[in-house]
Amino acid sequence: MEMIREYWPYLLLAIGIALILAFLLLRPKQRVTLSDSAPIRPHMTQAAPPEGRGIAGEAAAATSDVTGEFLRAPVHQHLKDDDSDDLLLLKGVGPKLADTLQSLGFSRFEQIAKLTPAEMERVDAQLGAFRGRLSRDRIVEQADYLARGDTDGFEQRFGKL
Repeated sequence: MEMIREYWPYLLLAIGIALILAFLLLRPKQRVTLSDSAPIRPHMTQAAPPEGRGIAGEAAAATSDVTGEFLRAPVHQHLKDDDSDDLLLLKGVGPKLADTLQSLGFSRFEQIAKLTPAEMERVDAQLGAFRGRLSRDRIVEQADYLARGDTDGFEQRFGKL
C-alpha cells in the first residue's frame, strides 16, 4: 500500500500517456488535400451544367455547377450499365484506370472527349497513380474518335482496336 502512495504520480502519468496514445492511434483517418483544388465531396444531386460548358448532358454527375470541381460518383454508377462505353478500348486505359474514371463519373466516350484543358487538369489531379495519363496517352483525343464512331480514324492514329 505504501508503494502505491509513493508511485501514484507515475501511475497517473502512465495512464494519461496510454489514453493519449489510444486516442491518436484509434481515431479515424482524415484525408488531406495538398493541392489548390478543394477536397472531393460526396456526390449529391445537382442540376445540369449551363450551356457552353466543356462537359454536357450525361456528364453532369461528374461536375458541380457552382464550383466547377469534380465530385465522386455514387458507388453504383461505376458498374457497367447498358449505356456506358467500354473505356478499355482507349489505348493506355487498363481496368484500374477505367474503374477510377468511372468512379469519377465518366462512363461514356463523349464525356471524356468534351473535357476542356482546365477540366483535364482537375480530373488528372484526382487520378492518383495514373496522374498524367490523360495527356501522355492522348486519351481525350482517342475518346473523341470513338465518341464520333470514327474507328478508321482512330486506328490510323492509334493502332488497331
